[in-house]
Amino acid sequence: MSGRILRYFAGGNTAKGFYSLYDSNLAHLERVLLLTGRSQTEKTELIERLLEKWEDDTVSVEIIHRASHPDQIEGFIIREKGFAIVDADPPRRIGKEYVGPQWETIDLEQADRASQWVDIQKEIDLLQGKIKEQYEKAYKAYARALRIHDDWEGIYIGKMDFAKADRVTEELLSNLFQETENQTRKGTILRRFLGAATPVGAVDFVDNITEDLQARFFLKGRAGTGKSTLLKKIVTEAERRGYDLEVYHCGFDPGSLDMVVVRELGWTVFDSTAPHEYFPDRPGDSVIDMYELAVAPGTDEAFAEEIAHIEAKYREQMKLGKIHLAEAQKFQDQLETLYMDNSKHNPSNPIYHELEKLIDEYMK
Repeated sequence: MSGRILRYFAGGNTAKGFYSLYDSNLAHLERVLLLTGRSQTEKTELIERLLEKWEDDTVSVEIIHRASHPDQIEGFIIREKGFAIVDADPPRRIGKEYVGPQWETIDLEQADRASQWVDIQKEIDLLQGKIKEQYEKAYKAYARALRIHDDWEGIYIGKMDFAKADRVTEELLSNLFQETENQTRKGTILRRFLGAATPVGAVDFVDNITEDLQARFFLKGRAGTGKSTLLKKIVTEAERRGYDLEVYHCGFDPGSLDMVVVRELGWTVFDSTAPHEYFPDRPGDSVIDMYELAVAPGTDEAFAEEIAHIEAKYREQMKLGKIHLAEAQKFQDQLETLYMDNSKHNPSNPIYHELEKLIDEYMK
């Protein structure tokens, strides 16, 4: 594509269950097509085929990836046109906060298809039950991991110099907003995930999200050293000044933040620790290490045995969560095969042409 491509997740498999941020990204759009239907594969293929129309266009496109299958896309947004199309089936919660007058649901399960699933409904129900069970087990494992992570954080919180942490934050805010003027309008906040827990492990789009920014601040530190708190203070200050914000939540604990981007000012500040650990590799990159700047020296060494024990338990639960996500995907693949083998619907179906017509009518 000639325009900018931005990739992210709008929903994630977290310690709080499946967590949806779709409405944050869709609420300001005029025309939104919501696809519903049994087959994830069919919805992805339709969306990808429609996306091809914009390959040679100069508009920027936001591509939303599927957390259960990160190589697949589940929607795209052309923000400057006020348009989006997205898979709207559960567990996504879309339209809970806002539905525009030109939002339209396109149900792929049209009347002429209703009868084709009758003979295999028991098999469908069985596989859907297995998928649900595996996701529930994954979320329980991640919830246990979060409780363990709280113990990990407690060690470093007990050794934090909060006055020093406040000074680090104040100096960074001064640097980020130096020689800038407050905006006369209220900025927008778009909330997303830069990465997600997936059946193949943690996947992120940090490089893509930050590729055209002039300054990147890499937050380093241990669990509980104030990285998310610092990011929340940046959000508060940027919002007070009226800037548009991209706020990326933690794909493990969505109550925490991983990244803040203000494209108008050309910078990002992000948590650059595992599972999305990056290091400076271009001009404009710099590191802010909260452990070095605000934690009592020797903390790692003093608590080495306890930290190793906690970390081992944490990684065990995270690994278990990944195993259950992979099992869920295995059953989902079987379900998709079942749909394909029993579908009487032509892949080059009229639904694509209906969607294409709706988009063309809006875009002209």
